[in-house]
Amino acid sequence: MSNDPIAHSFTTLGIVGTGAMGRGIAQLAAQAGLKVMLFDVKEGAVAEAKAFIQGLWQRSADKQRMTQVQAEQYGERLVEARDLAALAPCDIVVEAIVEKLDAKQGLFGDLESIVRQDAVLATNTSSLSVTAIAAACQHPERVIGFHFFNPVPLMKIIEVIPGLRTDHSVTQRVDALGSAMGHFTAQATDTPGFLVNHAGRAFGTEALRILSESVAAPATIDRIMVDQGGFRMGPFTLLDLTGLDVSHAVMESVYHQYYEEPRFRPSPLTRQRLSAGLLGRKTGEGFYRYVEGQQQMPEERPRQATPACPVWISQEDPDSAAQLAELVEAAGWPLESGQQPSPEALCLLTPLGEDTTQCALRQGLNAEQCVAVDMLAGLEKRRSLMASPVTRASLIEAAASLLNADGTPVSTLQDSNGFVLQRVVACIVNVGADIAQQGVAAPATIDRAVELGLGYPFGPLRMGDHYGASRILTILHNLLDATGDPRYRPSPWLRRRAALGMSLTNGPTG
Repeated sequence: MSNDPIAHSFTTLGIVGTGAMGRGIAQLAAQAGLKVMLFDVKEGAVAEAKAFIQGLWQRSADKQRMTQVQAEQYGERLVEARDLAALAPCDIVVEAIVEKLDAKQGLFGDLESIVRQDAVLATNTSSLSVTAIAAACQHPERVIGFHFFNPVPLMKIIEVIPGLRTDHSVTQRVDALGSAMGHFTAQATDTPGFLVNHAGRAFGTEALRILSESVAAPATIDRIMVDQGGFRMGPFTLLDLTGLDVSHAVMESVYHQYYEEPRFRPSPLTRQRLSAGLLGRKTGEGFYRYVEGQQQMPEERPRQATPACPVWISQEDPDSAAQLAELVEAAGWPLESGQQPSPEALCLLTPLGEDTTQCALRQGLNAEQCVAVDMLAGLEKRRSLMASPVTRASLIEAAASLLNADGTPVSTLQDSNGFVLQRVVACIVNVGADIAQQGVAAPATIDRAVELGLGYPFGPLRMGDHYGASRILTILHNLLDATGDPRYRPSPWLRRRAALGMSLTNGPTG
């Protein structure tokens, strides 16, 4: 952390609420050179929080990650406020209390009669409107969202959210404070879910949609998203980690705040599991079972080698066809080169946003011979295949054996428009593009915030560039045509850029 003079001009920061979030904010603020005044209505909570934070610093000093002098200096900056009135000297007060609008409005109303008129009132809300919180204040111009992520010291991002009446100078000072605390600050408009939670809607909701269609089991979907997509964890592992009591509430909140926008539609599956108490790790069972806190991931079925058969590859996507041809030749299987396959051949298709059935029929092929392979991310770490309802069982096994010939794991899916990876990635990119369209944040901010806040391999717009905006658009168009579901309607922002061959991350933002 920098010990340079603080550009934001704050010297004393108050915190109301000393749970996990309040403690983390206090730790960062003290390390950034501020005096931190802590208040909590619960008796003994402040003393407990101080001891916890000072213990962290002492362990860091013991491990020589900071000096003993630094640890002691930081500790001296933590001061208990015996009552709310003791926060009067604060330049800024951050609330980290219960996530209820009336509670936050009531607290800020009380603080207005205590702190100076130029003191800033900041809310750590993750889902409530900053404008609505400020509406109950006499001076809404000094109210701002200052949203940290848990665990605060490790999640290197803070969302800075001005309400509609927040003064610009307040936004700039609070943004500078976040930077002084050592985190990336993402300025975003006051919209439901702000930036990170807004951008994160597609990952879980589309995975749940895929599960509801019986395309694949949770473990298969998770493996695909981790191995093929490069995500840190799969959507169902994440839902279990967060807890459905938290995740479902956020999904419903964002959905309703956007007046039932189909892109954010929750799933009945989470409501059912919530009712059953299957919340995830915290209850020992969610989408997975947990024994002594360890996830019980079902093992993958070993693939049986099958005799080689002739293979014919669709040439609709020449690059994908070339990759598959190389794999077939490396496995030593015979490769057909005719315009039409022989009656005995395994036909490999490479659709975008289509199911095997429609892709086969559109190309005038016998669906009994066809197996589709997801080529969006190539063939490196995992391969996904799906067959039509009438594909010969022997050819499905042959396709799995062929794709597994070099030891790379293979996932077999039920026939589905867009496989697993295609659907989830396309929805992530589409939501990110719509965030850019709405002007919630600049494209670079969107990507960096999502990478830091959600741990995605790329932010949504970089992800679109990585896979190709035109391919993403094709997936969405085909999903929309096949299902009629408006959740897949392409963002105009994405559609324009794909049509013009533009990057999603560079160039004009309009």
